[in-house]
Amino acid sequence: MDLKIALVACGALLLTVGCNKEEKASGGAVGAATGAATAAAGGGDDPAAYYKMKCAVCHGDTGGGDGPGGSALTPKPRNFTDAAWQGSAKDEDIKKSIIEGGAAVGKSAAMPGNPDLRGKPALADALVKHIRAMKK
Repeated sequence: MDLKIALVACGALLLTVGCNKEEKASGGAVGAATGAATAAAGGGDDPAAYYKMKCAVCHGDTGGGDGPGGSALTPKPRNFTDAAWQGSAKDEDIKKSIIEGGAAVGKSAAMPGNPDLRGKPALADALVKHIRAMKK
């Protein structure tokens, strides 16, 4: 295996494992610390800042599914700019996959959940709108 591919794969694996640890600890100190770090980093209740911090690494800054963390994933991260997908996806499924992860809606388990959003329904709804605005 090429060293560059191995490094990208390792990085994607670490990202997934790290996110899954957060999910397991969402009710405890790690989940609370992550939420505090999100707010301190400017994520707070701003959907664009939250997206940039948590989603863009795989989905890309503009939602094209071309983020550096997603390059080694199969299947590739969702391309939010795809009009056909935008027309077929339901808001409630997008929101559920954001909060609970891809497996919760029958998609890739590599898409980690963001359980810190369970207590922030307005932010989760705003993230859905942010993703909807990426349609081309």
